[in-house]
Amino acid sequence: MRKLSIFLITLITIISFNLLYISRAIAQINLTEINQNINEPSKLFEINCAGCHLNGGNIIRRGKNLKLKALQKNGYDTPESIATIITNGKNNMSAYGDRLSNQQINDLSNYVLNQAKNNWK
Repeated sequence: MRKLSIFLITLITIISFNLLYISRAIAQINLTEINQNINEPSKLFEINCAGCHLNGGNIIRRGKNLKLKALQKNGYDTPESIATIITNGKNNMSAYGDRLSNQQINDLSNYVLNQAKNNWK
């Protein structure tokens, strides 16, 4: 009976991880398809970034927001440095290099920096 319980728990765990992986992969495919048709940086931000960075904030880690002071403090106060983190991600932030084109990433990084300089207004 104990071996059966361990087997069932292991099987459920494996199935759960596979379902999670598959659902994330499907979501990423759909997001990639959506992103291909968008060239407006504000729309790219809304679709890809605003879930965590609404109005330049950060719902995960307050100090890692997109306000100019925080960007400067963390060394992300140039379009190139912002593009690098968008492309490769870091810590809790996902990488978007496989979902966005180089042009979209460059446009988005300029948009973020300009919004930060204008205090996200």
